[in-house]
Order: sequence, then structure tokens, then C-alpha cells
Amino acid sequence: MGAGIFYYKALVDAHVALGVSPRILMVHADVRRVMGHATAREAHELAQYLAGLLDQLARGGAEIAAIPAFAPQVCAAELAAITPLPLVSLLDAILAEIKRRQLRRVALFGARVTMETQMFGRLQNIAIDVVTPRPEEVDHVTDIYVRVVEKARASDEDYNALRSLAHTLIEREKLDAIILAGTDLAFVFNPENTDFPHVDGARVHLKAIMNELVP
Repeated sequence: MGAGIFYYKALVDAHVALGVSPRILMVHADVRRVMGHATAREAHELAQYLAGLLDQLARGGAEIAAIPAFAPQVCAAELAAITPLPLVSLLDAILAEIKRRQLRRVALFGARVTMETQMFGRLQNIAIDVVTPRPEEVDHVTDIYVRVVEKARASDEDYNALRSLAHTLIEREKLDAIILAGTDLAFVFNPENTDFPHVDGARVHLKAIMNELVP
């Protein structure tokens, strides 16, 4: 729910900055159900569930839709085939930003499923090296991410730990950037406190959504 609230506020703020009145419909997914399907790689079942939620939005008058979370992207291909609404893809927005900046070597921060699948296989389709952190580092990022998701906020300790690891990885692995591939990482990092090369997946997605809403 924290990610949905973050997206809603960010979209409203972006509309207000442009002097445009926002027209936004929201429906909240059952996070435990989504994470259960994603962890088990049950793409078909998850796509069917999300398509039902998107149908609710379509019947409410929505014309386009976006899913503001990474775990559901495990079923992106299956959902694209049955969605009742055009989707502004989170993964496509990130890939476009990687290509625009000509990044060649990156690592991911996010939920375990996102890191272990290299963003659900999408990064394997472009000319880019994805460095997987060491197993204990993946565990550490996962533990922090789960805690941030549960609390919808980050402590100074969480921020400092992820920031330190980002700098370590960039130096040790000669990375071009860290991909912040978890919507709830927006509670940890923002444009003012992120002092390492990065791609902020949530904020890149928000920009893509606004480009569709206000061309």
C-alpha cells in the first residue's frame, strides 16, 4: 500500500506543478497474494488476478493503467496479453532510461525475486552486464527491503547500510549505476540524498506515466 500512496502523491504533485487537474483511479491489490504468486513464479495466476483489478479500473472509466510495483512484473508478458487497459510498463521505462544513458554495467537493489531474476529476465535482452551482489549482500538488501515495505518508511540505519553497499559495489565491480528496482526504495532514496550513480525505477516510471497523461 505504501508504494501506491507514494505514486498517488507523486502524480498529484506532478499534475499540480503543470496546472492540470488530476483524474486518478486506484485499486489496491492484496500484497500477500501478489508476493505469494511472484515468489512461486506463478505468472498465469498472478496475471489473471491483476487483469481482474484492471477490469475494475476500466469499468470505472480509466483509459490507461500502471502497476506501481516490481514483484507483479514477473507476469508482465502474460498480463500484456489479457489486460483490458493499455499499460505504462515499469520495466520498459527502466530499459528506456538505461539505453538513453548508455549504461553498460549495473547491479540491482530490490526484492529478492527482482534481483535473482535480473528484473524478470528483461535485462538479459539488452547489451548490458548485470552484476549480482554476493549472497550475503543479497540477503542484506532483501532484509532491509522487506522491513521498509512493512513499515512504509526507512530508518537512518537502513539508508546508511544501502548507501554504503552501493558505493562498495560501484567501486568493487566497476559499475555504471545501481538500478533501484523496488518501488519502496523511494522511502530510502530521493534525488537529494542519493550520492551514487543510479536509475530510480519508480521515479522513471512516474515520468513515463506523466508523459502519457500529459503529452
